[in-house]
Amino acid sequence: MPRPRVWRSAEGLLTLPALLFYLGVYLYPLARIVGWSLYDRGPTLKFYRAMASDPSLLHALGNTLSISLLSTALCLLLGYPLAYLIATAAPAAGRVLMLLVLVPFWTSILVRSFAWIVILGNHGLVNRALLAAGLIARPVRLLFNMTGVQTGMVHVLLPFMVLPLVAAMRRIDPNVLRIARSLGAVPRRAFLHVFLPLSLPGIAAGGALVFLLAVGFYVTPALLGGPGQITLATMIDMEITNFLDWGMAAMLGVVLMAVAGVLFAAFGALLGPRLVTGAE
Repeated sequence: MPRPRVWRSAEGLLTLPALLFYLGVYLYPLARIVGWSLYDRGPTLKFYRAMASDPSLLHALGNTLSISLLSTALCLLLGYPLAYLIATAAPAAGRVLMLLVLVPFWTSILVRSFAWIVILGNHGLVNRALLAAGLIARPVRLLFNMTGVQTGMVHVLLPFMVLPLVAAMRRIDPNVLRIARSLGAVPRRAFLHVFLPLSLPGIAAGGALVFLLAVGFYVTPALLGGPGQITLATMIDMEITNFLDWGMAAMLGVVLMAVAGVLFAAFGALLGPRLVTGAE
């Protein structure tokens, strides 16, 4: 029996422009960045040794991971009920709710981050409302700390969690829950043992997407965070704009890319690659 042909010349020619584009705008720049991180008047590992010995760089790496993990957890905590409401609502109501989820995409991240400065500042809407209600005696510090960073990042990243969750939940047959109820399962048990496991592909895909986006976030932590919330993305900007140290900035970029790759591979090993990508 003849073996099927894996490659056809016509199909290969059709993919050639996309392959060349991928090599030119993605792989080549990445290769240059890796090269810069390993060269300084000759091949060297000094930038990576600096990363291992500099407490400020290690602190930025820890901040990057902690901020990204917390943002992912908060987006899941807020996004799952919202996605469930959208997936189970009537079609008209579901479309309205989905539109509200997509509205933030119409405004740039920079504008949204500045808006949170107005809302969370000492004289912003939140503090003024709390003072007027008599709940606080003086303004609460909500900016330039972890509270401000997480508020801004969750606002930006929440739609990226909701959309995969809604897609996964809408693929769940409602009859499955009805069958579980008919067999004696109370609503809470039917949800925990039937609906929640079936929505795991959406949780995994949304979590991976939000985490990978959060790892490389720059604008929101830079505007809403303080000195204690410096991330690797902020350090990369400082190395280029303040010190013109392209080698150090390239090394930080490689470390950031490696961290994201290792964690994504770990998610894939634990949950399965198809589950992490939302393929099933």
